[in-house]
Amino acid sequence: MPDLLLELFSEEIPARMQRKAAGDLRKLVTGQLADQGLNYEGAKEYWTPRRLVLDIRGLSARSADIREEKKGPRTDAPQQAIQGFMRGAGLSSIDQAIVRNDPKKGEFFVAVIEKPGRDAADIIAGILPDIICNFPWPKSMRWGAGSANPGALAWVRPLQSVLCTFGVESEEPQVVEFSVGDIKSSGKTCGHRFMSDGAAEISVRRFEDYSTKLYEAKVIVDAQQRQQIILADAGNLAFAQGLELVEDKGLLEEVSGLVEWPIVLLGEFDEEFLDIPPEVIQLTIRENQKCFVLKSREDGKLVNRFLLVSNIIASDGGAEIARGNGKVVNARLADAKFFWDSDLAQITSDEGFTLWIRKLDTVTFHTKLGTQGERVQRIIKLAETLAVPIASSYAKSGRTESLSNLATQAKCAAELCKADLNSAMVYEFPEVQGLMGHTYALRAGADASVAAAIEDHYKPLGPTDDVPSNPVSVAVALADKLDILAGFWFIDEKPTGSKDPFALRRAALGVIRLVLENNVHVDLGAQFGLAIEQHSKSANTDSLILDLLAFFHDRLKVYLRDKGIRHDLIDAVISHQSDDLLTITHRAEALQNLIDSDEGANLLAGYKRAANILAAEEKKGAATKYDVVDQLLREDAELSLNQQLDEVEKQATLALEQEDYSAAMAVMATMRKPVDVFFDNVMVNDEDENIRNNRFALLNRIRNVTAKVADFSKISG
Repeated sequence: MPDLLLELFSEEIPARMQRKAAGDLRKLVTGQLADQGLNYEGAKEYWTPRRLVLDIRGLSARSADIREEKKGPRTDAPQQAIQGFMRGAGLSSIDQAIVRNDPKKGEFFVAVIEKPGRDAADIIAGILPDIICNFPWPKSMRWGAGSANPGALAWVRPLQSVLCTFGVESEEPQVVEFSVGDIKSSGKTCGHRFMSDGAAEISVRRFEDYSTKLYEAKVIVDAQQRQQIILADAGNLAFAQGLELVEDKGLLEEVSGLVEWPIVLLGEFDEEFLDIPPEVIQLTIRENQKCFVLKSREDGKLVNRFLLVSNIIASDGGAEIARGNGKVVNARLADAKFFWDSDLAQITSDEGFTLWIRKLDTVTFHTKLGTQGERVQRIIKLAETLAVPIASSYAKSGRTESLSNLATQAKCAAELCKADLNSAMVYEFPEVQGLMGHTYALRAGADASVAAAIEDHYKPLGPTDDVPSNPVSVAVALADKLDILAGFWFIDEKPTGSKDPFALRRAALGVIRLVLENNVHVDLGAQFGLAIEQHSKSANTDSLILDLLAFFHDRLKVYLRDKGIRHDLIDAVISHQSDDLLTITHRAEALQNLIDSDEGANLLAGYKRAANILAAEEKKGAATKYDVVDQLLREDAELSLNQQLDEVEKQATLALEQEDYSAAMAVMATMRKPVDVFFDNVMVNDEDENIRNNRFALLNRIRNVTAKVADFSKISG
């Protein structure tokens, strides 16, 4: 089967866009090929700073012929309906339709639509111009003399050429011909801008030939291979100097997107800058020069060396490139040292953090939500309140952290948590907010837990970020996120569709992870009520709380589904008022364990049988919610079931009070046998109305007792 090779060659694509753009290209092309009836065995995307590449293997040479029948109206239908059918089926005359007969519905028209298959090359040539012209770049530009014309091609950077070949391995592939703007597709590309004749065209056939010839022209197409080269060369160069590379996955990805032929070089900066906190040194060098820092293999401290990645093999071995980067790094670190010294002078003065805290009253957080100073006051109140359930949960779990003065420490950390926003260092380097607050707080003599909470209260920033476990950090982190969510709900700035400008979904996930990973019981409804009341005493608090809880339920379902818990089981343990995320999670986990067992599966079947009988009776208007009358229980099976329901109800209630949801579910499992025996041996619809109603009452007890742990009606199966 043939293979397809596609390359879109342009000026430099921003590194942060490359991976997604290559993935988008694969999805768009393979999606449209599939829509056109073409199958393929595999597709892989590649990217460099100047090219997006797609390699599709085992593509169908031709789409299949299609024959389908479209059923139309009855032959005696109104003319208007027949005309509509003809238009939809593409018929010029009703005589082109055939007539079929249905014994019940009579005669009706059928249109037979036949579509012959098409050559894959023609399909490819038809879909690619539209994909390229409407490519989903975050930002695009137009260029050249025709850029002002309507419909001019827009691309992230000027598009220079399109390579597109198609064919089987044993034959010379064909160039799939089409045009995009004034660019015509070809079977040619260019090598490295500087280390090959950048203007010379390279003729290629398919991917293996393409990647080999580009490698000879100093271009490594595979970004993963470039990363491996950078990591290996950097490690070896550091080792040769008796040093160790400080690995940075994000920087590695970014740097690999800046070069087509990576060359790792060693640079140096002035030793005096090592007095700056190591995190600031790393951030300064990372953000400004895209370089890696190095540390001593002996004590793990940063050294005044760094590694940079060049895109050329310099004639002097890269000495001048390294020297130039060193000059820029020194200048940047000189700025950082000035900010550091200035901040330290303020922190160690008599006022300490006080001045920075006061200035928060002049920093707007949001025009409708007030200043950062006002926000800090809200966080303080929430953090103090949250300290109570956090301390209780930690104590119940046997955690050893100091909890006696948690509320006081949480209040102190909340008061200081945003102060570093007014520091010179954070003003210049916003990425170190929190981190610098931690550092400055320790310098000012703050308690270690308080200082750590200043840094940790932003966490977790994403699904893979670490979750703080210190109770002070947990209290302030929760308070910060709950205030954000309540505030933006209060001003009706909720996430809509894919839009979430204030990262509220991330904040909700942060709350979920903080609560679940630290086993903390928090009454979210009460906390949201307190948070909303700080904005307005007259707000429709109940409505906002329910809406926020519904939002959290949706986020929790996504989170738990990723952990392998079935969505229907999550629905079965959530009600509109459920506001303890830990309880919901423990119930769902225990319920899944029950349903996955034979006893649970059979109990569910018995429940559904009981529920269906009751539903059928209730649909007829019959009453089924009676109290069971012991004297009317005639059969051993119904006596046994009623006794077991008494015992299950008692034990399940006790287990739920002790928050032992596994035990509660295990108790439910004991109902399996008496329920099975009941249905095997007892006729529910007895001729005696009193006995029949009593048995309905018994079935209703099954429904009510299982409802103590979950709504079994929402469980599939």
